[in-house]
Amino acid sequence: MSAALALLYELLPVYILVALGWVAGQYLSASGRHIAGIMLYIVTPAVVFSGVMEAPLSPGVLLLPLLTFGLCLTVALLVRPLASHWVRDGSGAVLPLAVGTGNTGYFGIPVALLLFGEQGLALYIVCMLGTTLFENSVGFYLAARGRFSVRDCLVRVARLPTVYAFGLAAVVNLSGGAIPEVFVPLFDNLRGAYSVFGMMIIGMSITSFRGLVGNPRFTALAFFGKFLLWPMLAMAFWWLDSHVFGLYESAVYQAVFLISITPIAANTVVIATLLETAPRQAAGTALLSTLFSLIYIPLMVTAIGG
Repeated sequence: MSAALALLYELLPVYILVALGWVAGQYLSASGRHIAGIMLYIVTPAVVFSGVMEAPLSPGVLLLPLLTFGLCLTVALLVRPLASHWVRDGSGAVLPLAVGTGNTGYFGIPVALLLFGEQGLALYIVCMLGTTLFENSVGFYLAARGRFSVRDCLVRVARLPTVYAFGLAAVVNLSGGAIPEVFVPLFDNLRGAYSVFGMMIIGMSITSFRGLVGNPRFTALAFFGKFLLWPMLAMAFWWLDSHVFGLYESAVYQAVFLISITPIAANTVVIATLLETAPRQAAGTALLSTLFSLIYIPLMVTAIGG
């Protein structure tokens, strides 16, 4: 109970931002679509660039985002055929993206700080970059396939600057470069905007709390993929590496496991809004998963002895 109360206290600002987003959408006619474009093409690349620039990179550390990227991709590809057969209202295209990634940034970072402290937080941030790369590449592509041709999807993915920001930052970091001091406050402000608008866009997309669940099949499959399948794969990786390969330490296992139990990402709503593919369904399910995580995460962390 104390863990749940501590987590609720730490994440209270997150829920206030969702509520403020709902107020903005209901009474100020705020456009989630415009904010989604700013988030995807300006704010997110800047946050990824600064995060990679500040990380203590090495060839081994650079493999961690690729590891989490691979796990994201595996979950998405396992759920995609289920979505195509079970959810037929057009929203199923968003499901691989919804379950593959997670709200590892503005939700997961406060939890990681609470559980791991400052030292463990740095390792967690490096691991979570893989989820950001997934949602801005393959995840975006799979969601766009619901409305666009293969060629159009590839063109849209090629225009996303986040992957380029990651690559550029990795090269500059490994070369010994750093962000000039004069630009540090700018990137700090963009990180703040990332958190604020990322959660507010969930509230903006919710027009009626009575229809929060939307399509029950979508919500059920999203919860299955995010809260059952993802953690099972993370635990399988934990067991396999600790008993067979021995490549990583326990801090990596814990970071990957926390990534696996975070709720559905707010960026799922950002991309669904930008593609005009069931944004209300994505927003409602993301909000429900965030509420569910208040109980789910403390229980899972306790279960593994974290």
